[in-house]
Amino acid sequence: MTVIDQDLGLSGASAAQRSGFARLITGVWEEEYREFRKRRLEDRDYVYVWADGVHFNVRLEDERLCTLVLIGARADGQKELIAVEDGYRESAESWKTVLRDLKRQGMQAPLLAVGDGALGFWEAVREVWPATREQRDWCHKIANVLDKLPKRLQGRAKRTLHEIMYAATRAQAEQGIEAFVAEFSPKYEKAVDCLIKDREAMLAFFDRIRCRGNPCGVSRSILRKNFRNSSFR
Repeated sequence: MTVIDQDLGLSGASAAQRSGFARLITGVWEEEYREFRKRRLEDRDYVYVWADGVHFNVRLEDERLCTLVLIGARADGQKELIAVEDGYRESAESWKTVLRDLKRQGMQAPLLAVGDGALGFWEAVREVWPATREQRDWCHKIANVLDKLPKRLQGRAKRTLHEIMYAATRAQAEQGIEAFVAEFSPKYEKAVDCLIKDREAMLAFFDRIRCRGNPCGVSRSILRKNFRNSSFR
């Protein structure tokens, strides 16, 4: 008997009973998911969205499963799950389908989208939400930069990158980037190039963004907090 059996009241149940219960629960979940996908979104004032593709080791035919996930922050700072959809890897067409469906459900384009460097998502954003600003995800960026440095330097580099991410102003962040370049460029150009190639997109959240004409309740501190958790893996 497992803890799950105890929680669900299935202790002592036969295999047939367990199977029947599993089908019942799956049916309920599927119905809730269908309703979730059809809900109207006109009343949702999403200011920022975070996007990622979650990959699984389970394979169907020749491809690994990939789930496309979109989470949004409203003007008051409340976070909500917006979409969970199957996708072909993280292709542009898969993301375009997700964003177009949300648009048909009445969702307005967010002011800022946060994601890693996966090109498929950004191609979809530029087509479906052309006015949305792009912010690269610091969680992935820091990991990618550190991967291009020897282990003995990664601790110091990570502290410097965190100082840039948590800088109080864009000017301070720019100074931090310049200090990183000066320290590591002589020997570790790949790490430096990895950081600066998305420089503008990495610092987009420092710009003053207004929510449909009113100051956003979602502060930069909320954005920074979520950069550490923006990967859904």
